[in-house]
Amino acid sequence: MMIHFITLVVVLILALLLIDIFSRGLPYVNWHFLTGASKPFQAGGGIGMQLFNSFYLLILTMIISFPIALGAAIYLNQYAKQNWVTSVLRTSIEILSSLPSVVVGLFGFLLFVIQFGYGFSIISGALTLTVFNLPLLTRSIEDSLAGVDKAQLQGGLGLGLSKFETIIHIVVPAALPNIISGVILSAGRIFGEAAALIYTAGQSAPQLDFTDWNPFNAASPLNPMRPAETLAVHIWKINSEGIMPDVTQQSAGAAAVLLLAILLFNFLARFIGRRLFMKMTSAKAK
Repeated sequence: MMIHFITLVVVLILALLLIDIFSRGLPYVNWHFLTGASKPFQAGGGIGMQLFNSFYLLILTMIISFPIALGAAIYLNQYAKQNWVTSVLRTSIEILSSLPSVVVGLFGFLLFVIQFGYGFSIISGALTLTVFNLPLLTRSIEDSLAGVDKAQLQGGLGLGLSKFETIIHIVVPAALPNIISGVILSAGRIFGEAAALIYTAGQSAPQLDFTDWNPFNAASPLNPMRPAETLAVHIWKINSEGIMPDVTQQSAGAAAVLLLAILLFNFLARFIGRRLFMKMTSAKAK
């Protein structure tokens, strides 16, 4: 009974939060708001650049972090021996996963922005978010692999497959739904992150030429060396500076879009995860 009550309270709090954010922000969301440029000191701006930057940074970060996290998780779950080195490695992952994002942002500022000379750029933000995201993603994927029945690994080895082939073709597909859930969780953290990006990706959103998709051109949307204000950073910036006459409407609309994008991404990722699982395991859809 107590567990049911606590669950109901949690669901109620979440529902009230969603209702409050959407009721305040969705009335201001329209096509112009989603595609238009922000206008400092003017009313009626949009979040088009910030929205694009958020998705681009998310994709770039996942491209960098996911292969590393998958390889590290496979090693820790299937190959690493239980000794002091592995223990130190696991402890380090736990510590890194609990670091405040502002600390990771300062680390990224000193290393990628200053030391490597990348400046305030998308690549600086993506590398910093990789450091921020990698421990949680690695631990999540390792837990997913650990949940696969050992009999499947033994069965693959018994059929004459090498251990690596068994892991890639049997263990990983079996763990794919849980892996997708871990990717969803980490992607949500990345998409809504602000503190780490203030010090690395910058707080400006220059006008882009969406007809130029050459990543080496300065005005190209795909240029990883340009500064990029994300949607979460934009919400923080306009509320802290108050340079827009309609700052309340702008921040409420941006917050609603940010939350809605995370929800839509979750549903889409779960759908893709089920499809991939059925395709890789030849399972039939229910």
